[in-house]
Amino acid sequence: MKNMAEMGYRLEQTVLLADRLQARRADLQEAAALDAGFPARITRMEVDLSVEHLRTMAEEIPWVEKRKPFGTVAAIFPYDAPAVMLARMGGAALLTGNRLRFSFSSLTPRCAIVLSEICGPVEGLEPIAGMDNREFGEECVRDTSVRVLFISGASAVGEAYRSHADAFDKLFFAGPGGMPAAVVFEDADPAAASRFIARRAFINGGQYCTTLKKALIHQSLYEQVREHVLTSAENLRVGDPMDPQTAVGPIRVARTRRILEKALEKCPYAHRLSGEIHGETVRPFVLEVESGDPIPDMELFGPFLLLKPFQEADRAIEEVVRTRYGFLLAFFGSVRQDTRAIFNDHFGMVHDNPDFLFTPLRIPFGGKKESGWIMEKRGGRWALRDGAFLYSRELTRSD
Repeated sequence: MKNMAEMGYRLEQTVLLADRLQARRADLQEAAALDAGFPARITRMEVDLSVEHLRTMAEEIPWVEKRKPFGTVAAIFPYDAPAVMLARMGGAALLTGNRLRFSFSSLTPRCAIVLSEICGPVEGLEPIAGMDNREFGEECVRDTSVRVLFISGASAVGEAYRSHADAFDKLFFAGPGGMPAAVVFEDADPAAASRFIARRAFINGGQYCTTLKKALIHQSLYEQVREHVLTSAENLRVGDPMDPQTAVGPIRVARTRRILEKALEKCPYAHRLSGEIHGETVRPFVLEVESGDPIPDMELFGPFLLLKPFQEADRAIEEVVRTRYGFLLAFFGSVRQDTRAIFNDHFGMVHDNPDFLFTPLRIPFGGKKESGWIMEKRGGRWALRDGAFLYSRELTRSD
């Protein structure tokens, strides 16, 4: 009865967080628009998804039954989708009985203030607003009560914290997505593939680690998919983030604009079909290369999509797995079991003929290779693994 009562209280806290998040949706929309130029309609959908996720945390009870919390979990939030990150990490921490101490990206100071106010009365959440993330990370290393640390960023960030792994029981690193890809095979439904690629390349101005950056398309379907994607990109409204019709707001983060400029420099042989940068105003880029041209393997963020035709499926498969970043792959059409196994070996998340706008919050999340790893102490020794994970499951242990 005690355990049932305790779990009931934890679920009450997740619902409280959901209610408070929903009540401040308009404030978050304005804050995200001012901080990063995120469109208000996208932030609205992020908040609605987060609220629904928090209100249904009971679905995750089977993942954590008979397992114990670590104690204090710390996290450094990325600048994209902070409300979603709060729902995933905060919901998991509340459900599992952990305390979550977290800091925000310096690029989203207004969002940090609003989210901190939202978390105020929720027991178990400790937001830290206004602190430099490097300082926050150093404090977590020194504080022996922090047993788990979740960080994200460039590969160098992960390596910097790996050297301090002994300070924790578990260390998560969510690395760069690189250039998440879609592969459209010969028997694919071109309309479904085109719809997904266009949605997932440019949603939120391509400022999610899960947004697509390249698409390899069978030659027989190439023109059809190319035309649909290009038309979709050109029809996106770019402008005032508070306008409910705006799909791509200003890219206020200078680092993201520099990343886009460097990406263009690395593709001098590509044909630019659309896209331009004028200060913070960035029209989505669609580029194409010939079937024999290479695609650079790079960390990329922002509204950028490179299209490439292929004739032989095996060569396309070989090309798409030849990357340092094993974050995400979506494919359309049918594949052999051995191909599916290859995809799963190389990527943390593999979507089979997907059809969604936002990545569902309750599916396993995470990458392989330089796109992410988890270090955990087991029996006095460190175990290293990668791939997708479930937040609430990972915030508990069996001993």
